[in-house]
This record gives sequence, C-alpha cells and structure tokens, in this order.
Amino acid sequence: MRRSRTPARPAATRRRTPGARTPAALAVPALVAVAFLLMPLLGILARTTWSDLGTHLTSPGVTEALGLSLLVSFWALGLSLLLGVPLAWLLARVSFPGKAVVRSLVLLPMVLPPTVGGVALLLGFGRRGLLGPWLEDTFGIVLPFHTSGAVVAATFVAMPFLVISLEGTLAGLRPSYEETAASLGASPVRVFATVTLPMVAPGLAAGAALTWARALGEFGATITFAGNLPGTTQTLPLQVYLLLQDSPEAATSVSLLLLVIAMAVLICLRGRWTGALPAGRAPRTAPAADEPEPSGTDSGELVMTERQEAVAAPQMGRWPLHAEVTGCTELTLDAGPGTTIAVVGPNGAGKTTLLRALLGLTPRAHATLRLGDTDVTALPPHRRGVAWVPQDGALFPHLNALSNTAYGLRAHGVPRAGARRAAQEWLDRLGVGHLAHRRPAQLSGGQAQRVALARALAARPRLLLLDEPLAALDQTTRAHVRHALRGHLAGFDGVCLIVTHDPVEAVSLADRVLVLDDGRALQDAPPAEVTRHPRSPWVARMLGRNAWPGTATGDGLALAGGGHLVVADRLPEGARALAVIAPEAVSVHLDKPAGSPRNVWPGTVREITSAGSRLRILITSPHAPDLVAEITPAAALELGLADGVPVWTGIKATEVSLVTL
Repeated sequence: MRRSRTPARPAATRRRTPGARTPAALAVPALVAVAFLLMPLLGILARTTWSDLGTHLTSPGVTEALGLSLLVSFWALGLSLLLGVPLAWLLARVSFPGKAVVRSLVLLPMVLPPTVGGVALLLGFGRRGLLGPWLEDTFGIVLPFHTSGAVVAATFVAMPFLVISLEGTLAGLRPSYEETAASLGASPVRVFATVTLPMVAPGLAAGAALTWARALGEFGATITFAGNLPGTTQTLPLQVYLLLQDSPEAATSVSLLLLVIAMAVLICLRGRWTGALPAGRAPRTAPAADEPEPSGTDSGELVMTERQEAVAAPQMGRWPLHAEVTGCTELTLDAGPGTTIAVVGPNGAGKTTLLRALLGLTPRAHATLRLGDTDVTALPPHRRGVAWVPQDGALFPHLNALSNTAYGLRAHGVPRAGARRAAQEWLDRLGVGHLAHRRPAQLSGGQAQRVALARALAARPRLLLLDEPLAALDQTTRAHVRHALRGHLAGFDGVCLIVTHDPVEAVSLADRVLVLDDGRALQDAPPAEVTRHPRSPWVARMLGRNAWPGTATGDGLALAGGGHLVVADRLPEGARALAVIAPEAVSVHLDKPAGSPRNVWPGTVREITSAGSRLRILITSPHAPDLVAEITPAAALELGLADGVPVWTGIKATEVSLVTL
C-alpha cells in the first residue's frame, strides 16, 4: 500500500510548499476567466434538444451546408499551403527591406473585423474592384456570389494561422541542418523538401489544422463578399445564422456540431503537434522504419553509369586550395592536394568564421576561393564541392544513420541502392555500421559524431571542413576514429581543414597548423615547428607549456603581466617576444632554493591536477604570472603540497625558450 501511494506524495508536497502556492489575487481572476469562457459552451450543451439532434443535423439544408463548408475549407487549406508555406519560409529565413510590413499584412486578417475583411475583398476582387474587372475580362472569373468567392474569403482569414505557426517553427529550427545539407550538394529546393519540411512537420500540421478549422467556421467575410446563396456560398456558419431566425433549436444543434469539430481539432493539436509531450510520457525512439536492402535488386540499379559517376563524383582529380579571406577574418591560404591543416586558436579567434566563409555561409567574412582550376567564389554552397561537419554534427533527426550518410550521394544523383551501399561501407569504416538503422535520437554523442563524419566523407568533397569532429568521443573511440580519419586523409585528393583544441589531433592528423587570433594568422607551420616555437600564448598553453609575453631587456625579458625573467638567449632590447617554459623545467621547493636557478619567486599552490603519471601544480605569485609546474606524485607527497601551501619556484635561464613576435 505504501508503494502505491508513493507517486502521489511529491505532488502533494509541492502543493503544500509555501513558495509553490498560487496567490489568491491571481487565482480568483483566473477562475473567473475560466468560468467566463466556459459559460457559453455550457449554454449550448444545456439548450441542445438531444432528442431532435439527429433530425436537425440530417435535414437537407444542414447536410448541404456541411458539404459546402467541407469543400470550401479544404480548398482554403490547399491554397493556404500552396501560398503560405513559402511565405512563412521567407519571413523566417530571409532578411529583406519591409519585412516588418509584410508580417503586419499577414497578421492583419486576424485582427480585422470579418465584415471589414469582406468589404476589402469586394474592393479588391469584386466586379468593380481593383483586380475583379481584369479577372472577368481576361479569364471570365467572377468571385463574388460564387463558391470560389467563399474559398477566397476563407483563405483570406485562415491563411495567417498557417503562416504564423509555421514561421515560428522555422525560426526555431537551427540553420545548421539546412547549411549542412547544402554543403553535401543538395540544392535549395531539395534542402527544403528533404530536410526543412520533414523537420517542421509538427508545426506545419498544427498550422494546417488551425487553418482548416478557421476556414470551416468563417462567417463575416464570406457573407459580405460571397453572399448567402444556398448550395453556392451558404456554408454551415451562415446556415446557423438563418436557423436562429426560424428554428433556434436547430441552430443550437448545428452550433454543437461546429463546437465538437473545433474541440476535436484542439484535442488533436494537444502535445502531439505542438511538440509538448504530456507529463510522464517519453518521446518515442523506435528504430527508423527503413526497409532493408532487397537481396534481389536489379544489377542495373546497383551499377552507376558513367554519367551518374560524373555527377556523383564531380571532385575526381587533384584539388589544390587557394583562398583569400577578408572581413572579420583576414588571411591568405594556399595548400596542395592531400594537405591537412589544423586550425587552432582561442575562442573567438575566427576559426568557425573561416570555415563558414569558405562555405559561403556568412556575411561576416568573404572568401575568394579556388579549388584546383575552378573558381567557386560565385557558386552557391551546394555547388562548391565543400563539405563540412559542424560541432553538433547536425544529423537530420528524421533520417536514420544510413540515410543520413547516403544523403550527399543521393543529392549528387547516385541511385538509391548504390548510395546506401557506399554509405554502409563508410559507417563500417568508422565502427558504427551496426547502428545504420538507428535515428540520431537513439545514438550517443560519440556515435552521432562518427555518423556525421561518415556522411561528410561519403560525399567525396573537394574541400573538407571539420569543426572539432572528435570532441564528443571518448579517448578510446577517439583514437580509433583518428586512425580511420588519418587513413582516409592520406589518400584524399583535396584539402582538409580541421578546427581543434586537441594538440594530439593537431600533431597526428595535420601537415600544417594554422594559428588564428582575432581573425588573423599568427603562425602557419608544420606541427613540429609550432610545438618547438609557438608564437601564441594560447597555443603554448594548449601544448602544455607556460607562455609569458614580454619585452626584451639587457639581461632578459620584462614580462607583460609584471616581473622580470632572466634568459640565456639575448634579443635586441625592446623586441617583443614570448617566453616558453616547459612545466617539467619548473622546480618546486618549500624553502628558497640556492644555487643554479636564476629565476626564483615565492608563490602559493592554487590547484593540483593529474596529467597521466605526473601532477600539474598551478602556482600563483605576486612577482610573476601564473606558473604551471609538473612533478611526480611522490615529490608532491614529500613536499606536502595542497591548495594554499606556500612554496618557492625556480627556473633555470637555460630552460627558457624565446620566440620573437
């Protein structure tokens, strides 16, 4: 018995918590508002003659009006979808002058009195309106007092519900999905049909349901513009208006019918279409219902023709890179075929902006881009042959892993069977082939990142852009994927740029390391050169070294953060330089050391972290910048190091490397 009552206890506790109680000053008006909205509905239910309900609803006039209402409302829904979906996309995705005015025009029918809307339609589309005479003389179309006029009136008042609902859904959809699809070779129309629409389907369905319900209940604009002609424009709401004069009981029965239809629409919208799941329900994660590859597939479907191969692999050949980037990021980049460049730098250095400029996806920077002998600067993203993997992977949630990976090949015209076979091979190479039929929601972060990587590699681009592709992987998986990626890049005929914060990735995968800071290139050199002589404090710290910028003096370096550093190498006085000190070159003592160290400061231990088999000690000092020392656990135990312990640090002058800036 206690077990059965347990789930109810937390809710009861929350209700009794003082902070969770609803103030009476808000609760009372809210209850009055509910009663105010409920009373008319109760009035219909109370006054309905239930014994005559069937007779009222099956009368010839009501059935005829109901059929006409359904015809008009579905035509209005079709017109709203045809015109409203592109309009919603335009408002959500495109910036243009007068956008606020266009959005106001969309909202206008929702706030106009219906009869005013009918008058406006008469003056616009009527026989004496602005467009009506031309429609009649050119096409013989007369809208007023015709069923088509009722459709126009219903569309005018109902389409805003679709546009506003869909625009909000589109605005909440991350552009990275559409941008990634474009980078895989999908045209804007294909992206819209295969990525955008499936992902906004719940918002589209909600807007369509509201639009249909509003069109079904339209009254004022219809009677003003199209009239009230039985069998032609007399819809169900107009029938209710007439029945109120002759048969109030029948009018109540028909009103109840419209009320039930409206409530049914709202119940269908609850949770399922708005994206909000009822409490206690988890989202479904059923495997994708994608049929397995048929064993008896026609060989003509599996083998690509020469023309299809040319379309599927437009990048065949050698593709050196030349790029001149201007704007927030400014640099010139040249690389030969098969070159892998690691792009490193602090947050905000311009790394992602560089990738997006090469893709042609950002107004913040412009890239003049040449791949091989082809200048692709003026080409849209889907025709550049540039594929990228964003930080979040941007896997299409409505497609399984196999379909995601085959997306780029299908966009290039590869037959479905051939694309799926190639996609499966790439998934197998990256160790996720057994997950081919899972949706992204059913994958872990590391698995999803590997699928995203397989998708980009399967598209066989001319230029490959990877934005921290291994960041979500654990160490073991990262080593496996790094090995597979290194094997692919070794035979890649294009150029690959990898944004990373991992020095192991930069050293093991890249032929060159491009160091960015504030949108400028500080260093572009082989990994060994960057490791020995980093020109950026951030890169030096990324490599695990202490890095102190300063100005050369007669016997050392005046540090930018305060203090003075004695060095063995001499630079011209006044030259700017970066002092690089390996953590293992820093000695730690409880008392002031005597002897060879030329640089000795008192300090305080602030942090101790593990670095493999050694410990890294962060030491702060009023006489020098923060310093990281690396010692063995035995030495730390012998010294009794802990947070807040005062110590002395020593650095030999010969252990300091200077890099001129």
